[in-house]
Amino acid sequence: MCLEFRTVNRSLPPWLLVLATVPAILMTLTGCAVSMAVDQPTKKNLDLLEAGASRSCLIAEFGMPASTRWINKRRVDRFEFVQGYSRSLRAGRALAHGAADLATGGVWEAVATPAEGHFSGKHVAYEVSYDEQNRVRRFREVDPQNPAPERPSPLALHHPLYRRALPLQPN
Repeated sequence: MCLEFRTVNRSLPPWLLVLATVPAILMTLTGCAVSMAVDQPTKKNLDLLEAGASRSCLIAEFGMPASTRWINKRRVDRFEFVQGYSRSLRAGRALAHGAADLATGGVWEAVATPAEGHFSGKHVAYEVSYDEQNRVRRFREVDPQNPAPERPSPLALHHPLYRRALPLQPN
């Protein structure tokens, strides 16, 4: 007995091919706005900015100060950072973008990606002065566009820590 193999032309119907490939294409289209929403900056705890808080707590939350000056024998730090969003808000935005991407076949990315780029947190700056124990004495919000003064106050020039940080001047 001889086995005969025949080629059978069983092509898939076009609607089934579309049904199989469209979800795969849509899954690759979602991503830019979704990942941008997830990667937004985190929300900083501004409640730490109160009298009596330690300098080390502020550095742990906001990062190293952009500048440090001595004014009237008191340390003044300038913190600059991007005030971001809570974890739940970032996750909600990502889920909403993903659902809108799937519902619109990826067209939502044309709107959502520039929007996520625009709403990427608020750039803020604070000046904080400390007492002798490096505890917050006063703080104020300052304009993040105006950098801290380049030159320290004349009194700061006589502070021993500042003099040690100055480069040696040729005589």
